[in-house]
Amino acid sequence: MNARDIIISPVITEKTMTDLLPLNKYTFEVDVRANKSQIRDAIEELFGVKVVAVNTMRCRGKLRRMGRFQGRRPERKKAIVTLREGDSIEIFEGL
Repeated sequence: MNARDIIISPVITEKTMTDLLPLNKYTFEVDVRANKSQIRDAIEELFGVKVVAVNTMRCRGKLRRMGRFQGRRPERKKAIVTLREGDSIEIFEGL
């Protein structure tokens, strides 16, 4: 997989910006099939930083109804990436 296929988008919420950013932790939505080493390599390649740790979590799709029809939202996978002291990612700094 390509690095741009693994990292889908940054997760920008109040918790990620106020609680995790001062700890040098960044949150991304990643491909469901990606493992921790692939996520680490993709972040280091795309942003030119050194990754210390990667924590992942899978979010199952919720069951939704539309009238008598029933379906699921898509599954997601999030990764919380801890960077080396002194490194930062610019897309989060401007927000």
